Parts: sequence; C-alpha cells; structure tokens
Amino acid sequence: MNIVVIGAGGVGGFFGGKLAKAGFDVTFVVRGANKKTIDANGLQIKSIDGDFKIYPKTIESVFEIDQVDLILLAVKSWQIEAIAKQSKSVISENTMVLPLQNGADNADRLRAILPKRNVLAGLCKIVSKIESPGVISHFEYEPQIIFGEYDNSKTKRMQQLKTVFDKAGFKSIHAENIQLEIWKKFLFIASVSGLGAITRSVFGVMRANENLRELLYQTAQEIKAIANAKQIPLDEKHIEGAIAIVDRMNYNTTASMQRDIMEGKPSELQNFNGYIVEQGKLLNIPTPINAFTYYCLLPQELKARKQL
Repeated sequence: MNIVVIGAGGVGGFFGGKLAKAGFDVTFVVRGANKKTIDANGLQIKSIDGDFKIYPKTIESVFEIDQVDLILLAVKSWQIEAIAKQSKSVISENTMVLPLQNGADNADRLRAILPKRNVLAGLCKIVSKIESPGVISHFEYEPQIIFGEYDNSKTKRMQQLKTVFDKAGFKSIHAENIQLEIWKKFLFIASVSGLGAITRSVFGVMRANENLRELLYQTAQEIKAIANAKQIPLDEKHIEGAIAIVDRMNYNTTASMQRDIMEGKPSELQNFNGYIVEQGKLLNIPTPINAFTYYCLLPQELKARKQL
C-alpha cells in the first residue's frame, strides 16, 4: 500500500513511522527544520513501547503526491480545509483519506471539499509531541487508530486497512459506530484542553481540585447535550469514562491544545470549545461553561494568529 502522511508531528510522525518500519511505502509531507533534519538524520521515535529510527521519503507539498492509496491526515484541525483543497487534484478514485486529528466534524469538513467516497472517518489516541526537529516523543497512552466508513458500512477496504494497521504493530479498531467514537474522544479532549489552557493546570491538578473537577463535568455535560441533539448517543457513562481517563493518566499530563496556547502558538480552540459554543447557538442549547472558556482564551488565540 502506498501511504502518504501529511504532517510529521506527534501523531503523523509516530503512526507514519510505525507503518514505514513495518515495510510499507510511506512518504511524509513535511517542511522546514523538521524536513531538513529527517532528510539528513532520519526520523527518530522515542516511545515508551520501544525506540526506533526510520529513513523515510519526504516531500514539501501535496502537489508532489503520486499514486497514493491512503492519505493519513495528521495536521491540526484548523488546517483541514487548506490541505483538502490542495489534495483534491492529486487523489484518485480509490484513494482513502483518513483524518486523525482531534475534533468532532473533521470528516464533514473534508467531505464538503473532496469527493465523499474518498473520505473515511477516524481518530487516534496517543500522547506524543515533537521533542525537537526529526524527533518524536511518545510518552503516554497506548497508541491506537479507530476508523470506519463515514456511514458505518462494512467494506472490503476497511478490512484491508485493518490488516495494514495490524501489521504496523499498533492497536487499531474498525468501529461499529465511528461517529460515536469520534464524539467520545471529542468529549474528553475538548473538556481537558479548554480547562487546562484557562487554568494552566496539569491533569493531576484538575482531577484533585474539587471545583476544577466539577467544571470538567459541566463542560462535558454541555458537549453531551450538543451531541445528543445531533443524534449521537453520548450518555453519562461516556462522561464517566472521560473523567476516568483523566484520573489514570500521569499527574503532569497536558493536552496538545493547552500546550499550544501556553506556548503562544495557534491552537484548535475554535474547533474545540468554539465549536460547541457555535453549535449551541445554532441548536438553541445553552453552553455557558464552554462559552466562558472559549471567550477567555480567544484573545490569546487571536494574538497567536496575529489578528489582535
């Protein structure tokens, strides 16, 4: 299988690296210091499951893509539209495009630009980051990709994709209801990211402080209300499951959106808490906790994007 990974950060670097290590034809779309270092010294993966290094093919632009079977889209959620527009001219009828970034509506946004048949739905679970150019650090959580057809149909290409991912050696799940799985992840990541960013607190502080823990629950309840209005069957056990993840992760864990905001970088704020606020207005559902988080963080976001 000919695979192109767009983005060689914590997500794309790790999963693309595992696929390349397993012998698949993997090309990374990557730029700047990251590309220069990877071309010169290889891509190094430091992982709690075992370190390794690969020497992959790299290109700077999606326009250099040729004959691709699978595109793993590992950019930030706010970059989706731009990448989709660029990719439209290089995908074939049989190319699969699998979004792995955080967010609730990534597949929908891709389907608004690309042929619907090409777009799968998916997510990943991993705690990882770029340690330095060409070096990826996976420091917590069992890496996994959860995927499926947008309409949850069982197709031959999903069986093929499962075989590929299994050979790469990370956990993969062909979901029964991929939309529910996406919203379960979104419930968790939007809650901890927003509250972590506004308080500058690690998971250990948020779970131990009674008031912050309650705010996590309230944030998650608002997300559940939006999901239910969209016919996504999130329920109380999924909220408890999200909080349970916070409880068992390393005390000093932080979410990537939180780290981006704290470092003054553009973040996924609009696609997380901002999305819930927007949908609340459209659906006439109150979202006061998410709104407070979003509007308090928005000036920092606009400053990072040089819009303020």
